[in-house]
Amino acid sequence: MDYKAIMRNLNAKALTAPFIVIMILMLMVLPVPAFILDIFFTFNIALSIIVLLTALYTVRPLDFMAFPSVLLVTTMLRLSLNVASTRIVLTEGHTGPDAAGKVIEAFGHFLIGGNYLVGTVVFIILTIINFVVVTKGAGRIAEVGARFALDAMPGKQMAIDADLNAGLIGEADARKRRTEVAQEAEFYGAMDGASKYVRGDATAGIVITVVNMIGGLLVGTMQHNLDFSRALETYTLLAIGDGLVAQIPSLIISLAAGAVVSRVASDQDISNQLVNQIFKRTQVLYITAGIIGVMGFIPRMPHLSFILFAAILGGAAYYFAKKMAVEKEAEKPIVAPTTPSDLEEATWKDVTPIQTLGLEVGYRLITLVDKNQNGELLSRIKGIRKKFAQEIGFLPPSVHIRDNLELRPTAYRITLKGVEIGTGEAHVGQFMAINPGVVSGDLPGNPTTDPAFGLPAIWIEEGIRDQAQALGYTVVDAGSVIATHLNHLISMHAAELLGRQEIQALLDHLNKEVPKLAEDLTPKSLPLTVVHKVLQNLLVEGVPIRDMFTIVEKLIELSTQSQDPNYLTSQVRIALGRSIVQQLAPGNAELPVMTLDTQLEKLLLQNLQTNNNLDAGLEPGLADTLVRQATEATQIQEQLGHTPVLLVPHQLRGILARFLRKNLPHLRVLSQAELPDNRSIIVTNLVGAFG
Repeated sequence: MDYKAIMRNLNAKALTAPFIVIMILMLMVLPVPAFILDIFFTFNIALSIIVLLTALYTVRPLDFMAFPSVLLVTTMLRLSLNVASTRIVLTEGHTGPDAAGKVIEAFGHFLIGGNYLVGTVVFIILTIINFVVVTKGAGRIAEVGARFALDAMPGKQMAIDADLNAGLIGEADARKRRTEVAQEAEFYGAMDGASKYVRGDATAGIVITVVNMIGGLLVGTMQHNLDFSRALETYTLLAIGDGLVAQIPSLIISLAAGAVVSRVASDQDISNQLVNQIFKRTQVLYITAGIIGVMGFIPRMPHLSFILFAAILGGAAYYFAKKMAVEKEAEKPIVAPTTPSDLEEATWKDVTPIQTLGLEVGYRLITLVDKNQNGELLSRIKGIRKKFAQEIGFLPPSVHIRDNLELRPTAYRITLKGVEIGTGEAHVGQFMAINPGVVSGDLPGNPTTDPAFGLPAIWIEEGIRDQAQALGYTVVDAGSVIATHLNHLISMHAAELLGRQEIQALLDHLNKEVPKLAEDLTPKSLPLTVVHKVLQNLLVEGVPIRDMFTIVEKLIELSTQSQDPNYLTSQVRIALGRSIVQQLAPGNAELPVMTLDTQLEKLLLQNLQTNNNLDAGLEPGLADTLVRQATEATQIQEQLGHTPVLLVPHQLRGILARFLRKNLPHLRVLSQAELPDNRSIIVTNLVGAFG
């Protein structure tokens, strides 16, 4: 047997919990000398102070996840010490006030102070404060927190899934956040149960103190023949001291529990929250100083204390106001004055190229994009570009970020080749609660609209974030609002982002994988401009170009027949039919589609034979009716929860897609030739049934 390996496994951390349990049982069962009892009482007080300070410096409740177990262990430790001290008080109490150790004697003298009735009343008041005020309040907060945490779990899970789908976080981060959501609910539930131990401990403390006093009187007068007054004096001192030395750590632990469960989630500990929030508004300090100062001049008031404290408050207000003014001045940008000698002749350096993708932010949003301040939006934009490349099939241009003082402080603008394609507002420190249509209540805040999808939303404070999630809102921070909007827009404009530079980079990447295939495509088979136009046509209709092997092989095969980009696009779509249908309806389920009425289909085919442009070849009334009925059918499909798909003959697909795209950008026009043999369809609506 390898004893060294066994000893390595039995490290100190692994032995801590069993050692504490054995120690608690020994204190309850075995007699303990008074000196050892002093050591354990001192350890109990020190442990309670450590727990309180840890709770005060905890930023999130989950940072002290072991707190419910700590409550149980410290409660059992106090009770075991009460049992051990009761044994020694009743057996050795007749020898004097120090029979149960110096700690109990010192605490008893400190509280009683020569008056046993007053000492007893003060001890009862301390116990009532612990039992009725602190412990009961902490237990109620933990109970409500557990309920809200459980109610908010579905909304938080939806928010995590939304961030994952938008590419803002990875699978590992999503798994970690889901674990934290579950742990938070378990933590508040455990705190709710653990608080019952502390309340029971307070009750047991009163009972043990009464037992020690009455039992001590009986033992002292009957077994040791002490005078009633001496027995009352000795055993009251011991009982009160024993109760106090247990109740003070209990009160400290209860305060720690209340501090942990009552704080609102933030990136600051309790000390920083108190200082920053109480002294942030200097006008409050000035007004308070004035009121206290006026009260100091009222006759028979303690003038010195009131006026002194008013001066302290006024000085503190002046100090914080001056400090805040210096900080604001430091935040202002330094603009160097321009003199005529600084002006130079215009050069070609003054002609700056227009960035393909741009993000301009107001000055209050600079913290989101500043590297020196760990701007969270920078990493999210990297995630968006990575997700776009994985799903669409090419790497989009980098996003050029700059501040724009012409924008409102909380506004941002997204540009494509220097032209604005989206704008919105975001409030740092607040959260956008988006109404997905199934919320169960209203929230206080500033109403707005989700810039990406146009859903109704509200900007709310951080303190009601959990409440919003419990009501069914999808809650996202300011950085996520901008990132989601940017992700939505670059997906919509994917075709415009695919320029010559991206095409060449894509072909170079393909050349590394399959050199012969890339060489045969361009310039041997097709010009680069034709390949570019075909790929753009696919992206315009929402077809990813990830499967470049299939696309290139099909283009090489068709290059001898035609170089018309529209014809090549239609044939490539047939080759990509399986992935197109898979994108519209994942799995092997039936694909719900809309189809053309037979009469309308024949009419369109006849028009196609004479004119290749339906917009010009159709009668105005027929064209308007087609657009209107397609719009109504699309709305019905979306209400049913289906992706709007119009299934048409192959000859009509390209022309109808271009004709309807202007009014129905979300409608997908699918050719019958693009359907795989193993996929079945279900017709849910007809377009063009004129009656």
